[in-house]
Amino acid sequence: MGDDRDDADLVAAAATGSEEAFRALYRAYVRPVYWLAHGLVGSAADAEDVTQETFLTAWRKLPGLQLAGDSLLPWLVTICRFQCANRVRRLRREREHSAGTVDETAPDTVDVAELVVGRDVAERIVAAVAGLSALDREIFRLCAAEGHAYQAAAEQLGVGHGVVRNRLSRIRTKLRTELGTETA
Repeated sequence: MGDDRDDADLVAAAATGSEEAFRALYRAYVRPVYWLAHGLVGSAADAEDVTQETFLTAWRKLPGLQLAGDSLLPWLVTICRFQCANRVRRLRREREHSAGTVDETAPDTVDVAELVVGRDVAERIVAAVAGLSALDREIFRLCAAEGHAYQAAAEQLGVGHGVVRNRLSRIRTKLRTELGTETA
């Protein structure tokens, strides 16, 4: 994060009502949460709504949260997946009760096994990223989690564009290998 505090410090501050700390958490995780939501609900508008609902739920539940690990992301992923499941059910009900045309792009079902597997994968990604060098963690955070372009990340980190591009490629390969997946 751009903030010098880690997630545990920010969660503790946000839990006591610090909007500044919550904004720092939001900035750090809004993109990965949005892309997860988009992948599950299939539309930008619904993904934006789910993302906002996810962070609203997180804000309400922070006072009782005991952060397990160094990152808030696995917890946010879990909230996001449940918000997506709720959204998909609501869209399906609306589609079934509407007299208009059917939206064939909306998912018909929510796979509970996929929700559980998704949480496991998110936790494994967080653990794998934690084992990277400090520079590689920052490159992953900036490019993969926050969506910065290579050049923007390079400028922020004080390294060359090629360094960011090459290291991110190696990081993704390492994550795919460690996770046994093709989607890191």
